This record gives sequence, structure tokens and C-alpha cells, in this order.
Amino acid sequence: MSSSLSAASRKARMASASNVMYTNAVYWPNYRFYRGDTPGQLNYGCVNHVYYAFANVAADGGVFLSDEWADCTAPCDGVQGALGSLMHLKQRHPHLQVILSIGSSNSSETFPIVASDPVLRDNFARSARGLIEASDLDGIDIVWEYPCTPQQGNDFLALLAAVRIHLPEDRYLLTAALPAAKPVLQMIDLRRAAGYLDFVNLMAYDFFGPWTPKTGHHAQLYAMTKDETSGSSGVQHLMASGVAPKKILLGIPVYGRSFLHATGAGQKYRGVGGGEDGTFEYSELPRRGTKEQVDKRAIAAQCVGADGGFITYDNPDTVKIKATFCKQKGLGGLFYFCAPADAKDSKRSLIAAGFRALHSS
Repeated sequence: MSSSLSAASRKARMASASNVMYTNAVYWPNYRFYRGDTPGQLNYGCVNHVYYAFANVAADGGVFLSDEWADCTAPCDGVQGALGSLMHLKQRHPHLQVILSIGSSNSSETFPIVASDPVLRDNFARSARGLIEASDLDGIDIVWEYPCTPQQGNDFLALLAAVRIHLPEDRYLLTAALPAAKPVLQMIDLRRAAGYLDFVNLMAYDFFGPWTPKTGHHAQLYAMTKDETSGSSGVQHLMASGVAPKKILLGIPVYGRSFLHATGAGQKYRGVGGGEDGTFEYSELPRRGTKEQVDKRAIAAQCVGADGGFITYDNPDTVKIKATFCKQKGLGGLFYFCAPADAKDSKRSLIAAGFRALHSS
């Protein structure tokens, strides 16, 4: 496709996407390909952005695909590569925008180096543009985990400014994933950051886990005590710092966190169940023989017993309430990490529940 044609089609897609009232976005990590998941399995009737995750950053600022085989070569949905499949799906779904997500924990040591140097920032921006033009993508998402000093907060802004020179906002999307935790958010001039960004993807999850002394709802919308982080406290902080509500996407985890030898929030526990990081995919919840309940104060689902102890997660009921919260606050919508872990049954699907609730009157 010639660059002028692809620019025109991208502008048309940006325009059709802006007609969608709310964004319902998903992350699709390339490692899921090895579990038999493909982008073609998603229901694009209720998804309008896909963040293809994760590309890596080299020490010289260059951006590169982290798995060329899974991304571009392996047979997937009748084409080559999972990224190839998304490019193909974009032809069939004109509203769909695909954004390359760069970073995650693999790049947390590289980002501070690259962002602190004007030459490396420029390399990063040029390289990112080359990669997204080659794949006809719609923009990039920066996942630096996390700027943790005021200097790194300034460097983060300088990186966004450099990217915008090469990815002008009338043609490309630029987003960034940030945690809801105040200590990180306070390092960044969020009003200025929002001037460069189309969306802030607020990671409103992982508030509790194997690293915390007590159990808690890992994606609670409302905190149980004033010193806890919650989805609403993260949103409140962004808005108070000058981020326009419509630029905020509230994150929904498509997994639960397990605490063994515990029966609820605020308790001591011994060990975690599930994967090595103490998680169960949402599609595996509730555990067999347990009863799912919703904590109506925190807005969190849970099940207790079996091999998971106390497991905290989101279900369709909590996602509906979070979608209503988005509408009340005038937020841009929701995103989910990660799409392939969702339930296949549409009645049980978090992504479908969020889409329905965002777009119902």
C-alpha cells in the first residue's frame, strides 16, 4: 500500500473510531500464540483497539519485534504471523485500530537510558515510526514500568515529545500504560503528558499480590481503607492532575490473584495458588467447587476454597459497574489485559460485558 493511501485510510479509520462512543480495547500478547491463541478468535463486534504486545527497545533506542516468528512468520489464522493476522482483520473491520505496545518488564532497564538522551529518543521515535509504517499500524503504546524518579518523569515527557515529532497526532495514536499507584503518578507532570497522549491506559489492578503482607482485592474499584490504592483513586488522581477524563481508559485484569490459607480481604496468608506468580486466568474461574461472590463495597468478585484459597478477580457484574463508573466520570472507556484469557462463552465474557454496559443507555 502506498504511504499516501495508507495515510488516507488511517485518517478514515481514526475518524470512524472517533465516532465510537467509548473505547473497548484489549491487549494481545504475542506469547499467547504458543498457547494456541490467535487474534482471529476475538469478537471484533465489541473491540475497537488492539494493543499488540510487546515490542522491545534496544540500548540504542531502536524498537524491534520481540518474536519475529510468532509476529510475522508462523501460520496464524490463514496468514503469516499474529501481527499479520491483525493486519488482515483490519481490512475486514474498518473500525479496528491496531497499536504496537512497546516495553513491559523486558524494557524497564532500557527505557530510563533511552529517554534520558536526545539522540536515543530520536532513534526510538524514528525506529517506532519505521516499524508501524512497515506494518500499517495505527500508533504506539509506551509501557515503561515505571518512571520512578522526578528526573525519569521529565525524561518520559521528553520521550513523548520526541515521538510526537515523528508520529503526528492527526495520523497516529500515542498511548501510555501507567499504574494507578500515586507514588509513580506523582513523578510525572500528567497534564503535560496528556497533551501528547491520546489515552492513558490506567492499570487499575495488581494492588495486592505475593509482594503485599496482607490479602486484598487486586482490582478494587473502591478502597477499603484510606491508604489503599483503587481504580477510583487512580482516576481521581489523573483527573485532579489535569488529564481530560475522555483520555483515561480504566484497566480490567482478565486474571485473578490467589492467596492461600485466607478467606477474604485484609487477612494474613501463606503462599499463593495458580501459576508461579499466583494468578489464575479468568477463563479458569471460579474454581470448581467454589461459589462466586461479589464484594459490593470494593466492587470485586471472589471465590474461596479449592486450590486457590481466596481468589480476587473481575466478573461480568463488576465489569458492568466499572463501565457505569466510566460513563459517570466521562472516561474514554475500558481496556483488558489480556484478551485471550477471557471466557469463550459470551455470557461470561468480560470484554463483551464491558462493551454492552458502555454502550447501553
